[in-house]
Amino acid sequence: MKEALLWEPRDENRVKCLLCAHGCLIKSGETGICAVRQNRDGKLYSLVYGRAISANLDPIEKKPLFHFLPGTKSLSIATVGCNFKCRHCQNSDISQLPRDGHRIEGGNLPPEDVVAAAISRGAASISYTYTEPTIFFEYALDTARLASQQGIKNVFVTNGYMSRQALEMIDGDLHAANVDLKAFTDDFYKSVCGAKLEPVKDTIKAMWERGVWVEVTTLLIPGYNDDADELAALADWLVSVSPEMPWHISAFRPTYHLTDAPSTPVSTIHKARDIGIKAGIRYVYAGNVWGDDGEKTSCHNCGRVVIDRVGFSIRSNRLRDGACPDCGEPVAGVWS
Repeated sequence: MKEALLWEPRDENRVKCLLCAHGCLIKSGETGICAVRQNRDGKLYSLVYGRAISANLDPIEKKPLFHFLPGTKSLSIATVGCNFKCRHCQNSDISQLPRDGHRIEGGNLPPEDVVAAAISRGAASISYTYTEPTIFFEYALDTARLASQQGIKNVFVTNGYMSRQALEMIDGDLHAANVDLKAFTDDFYKSVCGAKLEPVKDTIKAMWERGVWVEVTTLLIPGYNDDADELAALADWLVSVSPEMPWHISAFRPTYHLTDAPSTPVSTIHKARDIGIKAGIRYVYAGNVWGDDGEKTSCHNCGRVVIDRVGFSIRSNRLRDGACPDCGEPVAGVWS
């Protein structure tokens, strides 16, 4: 139990949560949509502070981040809970546990222990991931501040629904993010995720403008968000933010409550990638298609492969001081 950040008292012992775009108005004794922030007698508390449900050492490419400290390891932590209700959640056993199982689980792992573990295991960064890091913001923030003091970078793998106040509070201690841009219509967000599109777009743009290194992931679900015109509109919007922002296009596998759609054909991933490249995105990647040429990083100027990877493993990195060794063109990213 820890008193939460970013909330306001309201009448009748209610509180207004200001952490994410839902802006939940919570009665005493109840929780917000995330199910891990509870109003107790007119004060808002986090139920998951320091209660890690998962802690693993991952390659940074698994986030996926392809242009941020490639080849390094990231200590990945999560608590239970999420502020989305995605029908296709691949981590529903922990993200939806407070809602589906009506319980909070997790072992005691305070921020100082997370940072100590990252140091001892040689991690270059700590990733707040697996579930939505915004819902354990107090835990992530305290950990991120300690990590920054030790020269360890901090990464959010996020649905992008955090409030501007939250982003301002972690400013300077958040170094990279992979943001799920799940689709480019409000209908998808409302029916599949229980959310809205516009706040996610706002977060992507705000992070990029603040100097956070951002890469975007879209999981293509056949018949749900793979329309060519929708993907073209999404790609055009990404270019309007920055053509240097990488876009990962991943293949869907039926899971959780979304089992009426088939797995994504590789041809659909390739078509979407072509749309992104045509729109002017410099770095477009095929996800969940191991061994595909779309996993490699190529120089946008001369087309030569500068980072050859398979899945989460790098076979060769030819960058020289962040630039193509063949033509000298800088490749956008954080390389050291």
